[in-house]
Amino acid sequence: MEPTNSAPRKTFFQTGFGKFIENLLYIIGAVILAALIQAFIIRPFIVSGTSMDPNIKDKQYLIIDEVTYHFHGPQRGDVIVFKAPPEPTKFYIKRVIGLPGDTVKVTDGKVTIFNTAHPQGFSLDEPYITHPSTDSGTYVVPPNEYFVMGDNRSGSYDSRSWGMLPDANIRGRALLRLLPVNTISVLPAKESYEY
Repeated sequence: MEPTNSAPRKTFFQTGFGKFIENLLYIIGAVILAALIQAFIIRPFIVSGTSMDPNIKDKQYLIIDEVTYHFHGPQRGDVIVFKAPPEPTKFYIKRVIGLPGDTVKVTDGKVTIFNTAHPQGFSLDEPYITHPSTDSGTYVVPPNEYFVMGDNRSGSYDSRSWGMLPDANIRGRALLRLLPVNTISVLPAKESYEY
């Protein structure tokens, strides 16, 4: 009996070129997955400006949750990122103050909310405000729109200046603060008002 050379044949992915193609496919898949996650689930956001001082500062690095508001709308006190109505190519970050159907009354910087559940109104307890304003005004929030304000009330360009925020402009809520490292937090600056 003669010896036979029965070395198993290499499959395509066992060859040097095949391994290269396999690795390339993994990289392409990872890039596509990352792009899909960033487009529909979470998005990085670097804060530009001081409108949310002292709670969220200029140059802080946030992760924005873009999924939650597909299941329910923003809640009062949420910190959100949105396409700015006065500058649709820019993104702003502000706090949700007035919900659809609310009337927001600002008197010397103090915020009172009137709605069907609270026809006599309730004042927001906002101990985080360190840069108050002395402005006054009354704002009626229509359906599918929100009234937003920055925490730096004396230095924020918000609904008091340019009006209501359409629901369609909202990108998501601030989910994580990652940088600087000493400020890492989940739902940074989120407030739950008692009324």
